[in-house]
Amino acid sequence: MAKDEQDGAAPFSPRCTKDLIEEELFARRRNLFNGLDLVFFDTTSIYFEGNGGSTLGRHGHSKDHRPDLRQLVVGMVLDHTGYPVCAEIWPGNTADVSSLIPVAKRLKKRFGVGQVCVVADRGMVSKATKKTLEEMGWFYILGARMRGEKEVRDIVLADDAPFTEITGERKKSKDPAPLRVKDVKVGDARYVVCLNEEEARKDRHDREAILASLSEALKRGDKALVGNKGYRRYLSGGEKSFAIDWAKAEEDARYDGKWVLSTNTALPAEEVARKYKQLLMVEDIFRQSKTLLETRPVFHKCDETIRGHVWCAFLALTLRKELRDRLEQSRKEDEVRLEWADIIQGLEALGEAEISTGGKRYMMRTEAKKAAIRAFSAVGMALPPVIRAIE
Repeated sequence: MAKDEQDGAAPFSPRCTKDLIEEELFARRRNLFNGLDLVFFDTTSIYFEGNGGSTLGRHGHSKDHRPDLRQLVVGMVLDHTGYPVCAEIWPGNTADVSSLIPVAKRLKKRFGVGQVCVVADRGMVSKATKKTLEEMGWFYILGARMRGEKEVRDIVLADDAPFTEITGERKKSKDPAPLRVKDVKVGDARYVVCLNEEEARKDRHDREAILASLSEALKRGDKALVGNKGYRRYLSGGEKSFAIDWAKAEEDARYDGKWVLSTNTALPAEEVARKYKQLLMVEDIFRQSKTLLETRPVFHKCDETIRGHVWCAFLALTLRKELRDRLEQSRKEDEVRLEWADIIQGLEALGEAEISTGGKRYMMRTEAKKAAIRAFSAVGMALPPVIRAIE
């Protein structure tokens, strides 16, 4: 694109066809963005085999558990229906906390959105981040660091007001997880404390199992247990002797089954919690892009081809979302929801073979599986005939 069309370009790449297509795709769904708009944002890392890009390949915190390899950081924005809006890329040593505001500013400039509520994980949070979002006139629902933020640890979690039950205990495995919430105000700041009793019981059970095992290990005088991360968090003492720090265990119990959200919205606490739980769909999409679409590792060396590699995965995820939505819209009440693996297997099994008989040639189609038939029907396409003559 020309130099006079570079307003709003990303720091590490010029505006290009990728940006135009993202903006056109967004414009087609623009009627979905009304009222209190929601965008979900999260990041992940994708590692390189080899030297990686000249500006993108850097060592950083690896979410793939490959700190030995250079990587890039990918951020993705989704709308409230789960559609990918745009994908952004940074060098591999970029911290999550520094990525949210540039993305928010680009969203405002590129897509012309006015008032938006950003939902993001606790890794994106800082006082400066929240202040900038408020100055932009945007709302936010951000995960808070329960242990790392003094205000949250010492004031919010110490609040003794009762919780309000939103969802009770599960009766069936497919029932929604139990959820209780409460609002806590600290000055002008609003927090929503969420509690899942099911997770709280699991946390207590895990801690009790660790403490029991640690107690037995200490009786044997096993110094090697210090290298166990699960044990080490509950140990006190020096080089020669160790003991269980029961105060640490008691402090740890304060966090069982809880998570804290920071928000400047006027939404009810229940709604704030539910919106934040939707952030899981972004994490799910990243998992899909890495496994189903095989985006890692990256073997490209030039920044241009690396960006193209990542953006092709973005397009594939967009097409996947559209197909799944159309399948759901066309699904009959007595039909089960198709798993993505079944759809892929059904489409991959569909093929044609050429046969000749009586001096004429024909194309014969393989038998279509049910998943393939439903996929073709969902997008308004007819399956090729079983046999067709070749002119």
